[in-house]
Amino acid sequence: MTNSSQDESGVAVARSVVDLRARIADWRAAGARIALVPTMGALHAGHISLVEEAKQRADRIVMSIFVNQMQFAPNEDLSSYPRRFEEDAEKFAAAGGDLIFAPDVGEIYPEGFATTVTVAGPASVGLEDKFRPTHFAGVATVVAKLLNQCRPDVAIFGEKDYQQLKVIMRMARDLDFETEIVGAPTLREPDGLAMSSRNLYLSPDERERAPLLHEALKRCAAALRGGVKITSVQAAALEELEAAGFSVDYIEARHAETLAPVTRLGDGLVRLLAAARLGTTRLIDNIAV
Repeated sequence: MTNSSQDESGVAVARSVVDLRARIADWRAAGARIALVPTMGALHAGHISLVEEAKQRADRIVMSIFVNQMQFAPNEDLSSYPRRFEEDAEKFAAAGGDLIFAPDVGEIYPEGFATTVTVAGPASVGLEDKFRPTHFAGVATVVAKLLNQCRPDVAIFGEKDYQQLKVIMRMARDLDFETEIVGAPTLREPDGLAMSSRNLYLSPDERERAPLLHEALKRCAAALRGGVKITSVQAAALEELEAAGFSVDYIEARHAETLAPVTRLGDGLVRLLAAARLGTTRLIDNIAV
């Protein structure tokens, strides 16, 4: 039996690994297939789309809500990252979720914690890792823990964080996790902006300009399909975005699986990835070519 509590929304909440595993053991005994949707909370429609994807693949849906301090650099927004647990629980319950795993920091990183997952491959290709060098070790460590704690049949991650998705897929293969890692399509606002919890940081003026990032990627993809050289396409997009007030970290055409640089479309499946700042908000996006 589990001693998981229940939120006002009616959804069960486990605060410890012991409680999480007890509830899952009950479901396993009944023959249920389990899906995990890892999040840092501040749920929006994009997160709910991950729950909907999970419901197509499993009988019981667990969502983790944990703001992972290990993936934030000292100058990043750990302290200000939005935390809205009651709202999150209501949204998850309304979407048909079964259990929220909401541990505190000490449950995930107990006193004396000294082990991290070292990642390379798609984690060291000069994209996010160039600007956030400690980020993927933090992501890989917490995801490895969550996969071990929950042992789900399938775990769902959004394609918006495309490099992260490829890092997690590589880690799961390399470390022999039995969980199937599934990438779900990016959900967008009506104007094309990729949904993100950090969009809350945008001022009204910045929010109006933010969709230009996705528009630039779409124009890049069309130009590449039309035979324009990759270097020319990337340079034009950079100039366009900087003229619109973005501070661009990168806009790159990469191999869709390895994230290695490509010089032409014939090098395999290609993904366009971009990261840029508007004011204090850092936006990321990607599309297939």
